[in-house]
Amino acid sequence: MPSPFPGMDPYLEEEKLWPLFHTHLVHSLYQRLLPGLMDRYRARLAERHYVVEQALFTSVVREEHREPYLEVRQRADGRLITVVDVISPANKGTVTGRQAYLNKRQDFRQHNASLVEIDLVLQGQPLQDYSRDGLPDWDYAVTVTRSVQPDRYEIYTATVDKRLPRFRLPLASDDRDTVLDLQDAVARSFDQGDFLKQIDYRRDPLTKLSAGQRKWLGDKLHEQKLRQ
Repeated sequence: MPSPFPGMDPYLEEEKLWPLFHTHLVHSLYQRLLPGLMDRYRARLAERHYVVEQALFTSVVREEHREPYLEVRQRADGRLITVVDVISPANKGTVTGRQAYLNKRQDFRQHNASLVEIDLVLQGQPLQDYSRDGLPDWDYAVTVTRSVQPDRYEIYTATVDKRLPRFRLPLASDDRDTVLDLQDAVARSFDQGDFLKQIDYRRDPLTKLSAGQRKWLGDKLHEQKLRQ
């Protein structure tokens, strides 16, 4: 069943829900990418792996994180062309997760790959270092960095109350972009993970929201009769 919200569902940021959603989203993007690829390319799923250690009273809790992402490679020689990466709450909220993400981003850049970075996480510190001065406010963003223009960013944005954007995914510089619909992929992931049955909408989501955003969520849930 679909999410009660028109765009991203902030409740998915919960620690016990995110890993499954992250996996479904990357797989959904992979399935939508394949028809737009020419014979020149192949797409594959890859994974970032790291361990976060947190002190708990007199012990240390180790949390293993496995975060899938997408690679588009040239079929002839295996050269990395484009990476589609999804930012997790751990990437924005823990020192180890942040460093693991930044290290992998640097590795992609050293391979002269184009980057598509999808940020659907409200909590934590941003991983993008570009200035937002003069730009409209947004909650979610897809940032595209092309290998031929590494200092320029294409930013596709949405707010909590809006549909997520379609974005252009770059291939080699002599080929046309392919277009992916992020909202379609998120909706499919929500449905495949059966998240409507797993989320308790009677409580507030465990993420960073303004008072206005919380009111909007509450009103939307009352319309759907999910918060009683």
